[in-house]
Amino acid sequence: MKKLIVPFALPVVIFLASCSGNTQKTASSQDLAFSNSVATNSADSVTRPTPVIDSAGYRRLITYLSNGDSTGRWPVKDPVPLAGAVLPFNRVIAYYGNLYSNRMGALGKWPKKEMIPKLLAEVKKWNDADSVIKAIPALHYISSTAQGSPGKDGKWRFRMPSAQIDTVLNWAKEIDALVFLDVQIGLSTLQAEIPLLEKYLSMPNVHLGIDPEFAMNGKGGKRPGSVIGTMSAADINYVSEYLANLVKKNNIPPKMLVVHRFTQGMITNYEQIKLRPELQIVIDMDGWGYPAKKVGTYKNWIYSQPIQFTGFKLFYVNDTEKSGQKEMMSPAEVLKLRPAPIYIQYQ
Repeated sequence: MKKLIVPFALPVVIFLASCSGNTQKTASSQDLAFSNSVATNSADSVTRPTPVIDSAGYRRLITYLSNGDSTGRWPVKDPVPLAGAVLPFNRVIAYYGNLYSNRMGALGKWPKKEMIPKLLAEVKKWNDADSVIKAIPALHYISSTAQGSPGKDGKWRFRMPSAQIDTVLNWAKEIDALVFLDVQIGLSTLQAEIPLLEKYLSMPNVHLGIDPEFAMNGKGGKRPGSVIGTMSAADINYVSEYLANLVKKNNIPPKMLVVHRFTQGMITNYEQIKLRPELQIVIDMDGWGYPAKKVGTYKNWIYSQPIQFTGFKLFYVNDTEKSGQKEMMSPAEVLKLRPAPIYIQYQ
């Protein structure tokens, strides 16, 4: 699905607008994030038990999310995650975007004083729609954007300054929200870009998103936006191992990895993607359009090729004005999908 090219406020840089086509609620995101705490108390030398996850509750909730699927695809037979895992004990409701552009998504569309209340209002809608899984807020920030020009190094991507990431982290702290850093690599590589974010990814409340649409090395090095890019299972497994190592190194809860998808070719060899207890992988249905089109895309490339968890993107403009619809799909409509998405992103 074609994306708009949006001029950046600084000279020469161009952004490519992202994304085309029980009844008892759980602890807060911060409670979960810090539940994998230090096992000993140096003051009294008392050894505390290592936190363990509610494995029975985990299995119960992923079965709940499968919405009665009888094909054997869902729920996925994955390893139970380490203690402190966000999913499926919470449903993440994220505002996506970049602070330099009001056209790349909800995160940059409105000033903070308007954006935060809108996000929290959406979170409330999801909590009203599902009393079993608690909805929590997140800010999903595009920290590296594909470009319409090659740049000095010819990689067709622009890395955001640390000050912007720090701003998003501070905003998230104010509302007890999670943070996702999203990477569009252009003609760079995941191996070159992801380690640059280690400072942030080592924090318990910061997670990662990667966007195959703008990964162009598998497309002959074409310009981002000219064709839809691709990532392989090997690419995703590299990121998976990197994040898992950070979890073990820093003794923090499992990381979430969101991978955007709306075509078959955006992810190849999906059967070879490795699942790890230190990581939770979400395949996010990234396409826009009228409801039947979005549901069809979800069935074709998310439901039919199960990996672990699923996500669904809603577009304030593209799902309505550009699609001839009065409003976006409601939480109740999205929750009817099989499996029900556990990650919801607003652009």
